[in-house]
Amino acid sequence: MRTDPTDNGGLFIGRRPGTAPIRYRALPARGSFLRQRLDGLVALTLLLAMSGVNLLFWGPIPLLWLWVGSQVDYQTGSVSAGIAVAFIGLLLMLLAALAVEKQLDHAWILARRAAGHDQRSGIIGRIFAITAILGATIFGIWFLVIHGPRPSVVSPRAS
Repeated sequence: MRTDPTDNGGLFIGRRPGTAPIRYRALPARGSFLRQRLDGLVALTLLLAMSGVNLLFWGPIPLLWLWVGSQVDYQTGSVSAGIAVAFIGLLLMLLAALAVEKQLDHAWILARRAAGHDQRSGIIGRIFAITAILGATIFGIWFLVIHGPRPSVVSPRAS
């Protein structure tokens, strides 16, 4: 098989090195029924932890960095510094939380496999979609029902 780029004009033909499917010599030994139930409970706990971390993306983390940015603005008197600190801090914290979420997703896959399920892919994409829909719905209810859009032309004190 020719996979060296110098042999085939710079193009990889076939599978990239190191991406072949995993093949076991023999099937791994399954744990006892009680052990599989315990591993299923661990997988559920990891799933709930991933959901909790993901829900932080839609409110608490942005609010935290808005507050930090406002404190920087107050202490320095520079709106630009406050915005920069809030933006950079939010970006770094979201990336760190995403890295944590990816580690939890890998652990979830392993726990599901240990529980006896043929788990080949993670659930991080589905959790992200569900929490995005949930976050948008909660924000929409807050904005449209609780806070209520008011006309900006008429001042509430003018009436």
